[in-house]
Amino acid sequence: MDMVDPFGRTISYLRVSVTDRCDFRCVYCMAEDMTFLPKKDLLSLEELDRLCAVFIEKGVRKLRLTGGEPLVRKNIMHLIRELSRHLKSGALDELTLTTNGSQLSRFATELADCGVRRINVSLDTLDADKFHAITRWGHLDKVLAGIDAAQAAGIRVKLNAVALKGFNDVEIPEMLRWAHGRGMDFTVIETMPMGEIDEDRTDQYLPLSLLRAQLEQQFTLTDIPYKTGGPARYVEIAETGGKLGFITPMTHNFCESCNRVRLTCTGTLYMCLGQDDAADLRAPLRASEGNDLVASAIDEAIGRKPKGHDFIIDRRTNRPSVSRHMSVTGG
Repeated sequence: MDMVDPFGRTISYLRVSVTDRCDFRCVYCMAEDMTFLPKKDLLSLEELDRLCAVFIEKGVRKLRLTGGEPLVRKNIMHLIRELSRHLKSGALDELTLTTNGSQLSRFATELADCGVRRINVSLDTLDADKFHAITRWGHLDKVLAGIDAAQAAGIRVKLNAVALKGFNDVEIPEMLRWAHGRGMDFTVIETMPMGEIDEDRTDQYLPLSLLRAQLEQQFTLTDIPYKTGGPARYVEIAETGGKLGFITPMTHNFCESCNRVRLTCTGTLYMCLGQDDAADLRAPLRASEGNDLVASAIDEAIGRKPKGHDFIIDRRTNRPSVSRHMSVTGG
């Protein structure tokens, strides 16, 4: 039984934020002194497992764990191991995660053992000093060691970088060559107006059309129809033989093919990253041992999935389009 929204889109992709906590404080994502959710508001690992199972029964084929940083959630490998049963049964095509890479050295082998075949690692610079500055607390060598560990365990790695004007725009050609030289795809993302942070986003915003024009001065880019189930549009780079993805929520709205919904660690379902409309699944989940209540709450929510988002970086008020932090909704 598939979930189909009002615009005829089949919802086959669930992103689950397993924690709002992170061991980094990236300047475009979080304030330094973030207040995190109280533990009692969080779904337990068992509740997350139960909810995911309901979504899989309803036709979700791809599950991505995000955060915050998913690998800092206590006992997260227990949840991943439980979820891997859906890969074995064939109910799920892919179980994957987005991570900052800081914990990969510890967990890569076990992740591979649980059937995780590929992961996304968020990495905005290969300069150790700049890396420490943008993450506030992160260390580049730990992340690079984590990427090594993932590749050694047979996990394919895709790098994601947020394009930030005056910070890493000049570095992107070098990052591209580095990633492709190691067999990793690379995706650049426009900065999104989500959550109150300590910086001014209007200064950081770089339209990817501009970045693409800059890259075309030294690379040959060919559009290709490659899809991984997410919103990236890909080009092939003749000089490196690798793929480069562009995620452009600001300049090109990709909502017409949106196949995903997002579940937060408190059991709130967001039908769109860029809208505040949401459904509470925690109450129906906790109200009964069976899953009928939560299943009908999901159906009702999918019936309200909007056609698209309206991200703008508002230069007049300098307020984010969406007030919640990306770390709550899960990337």
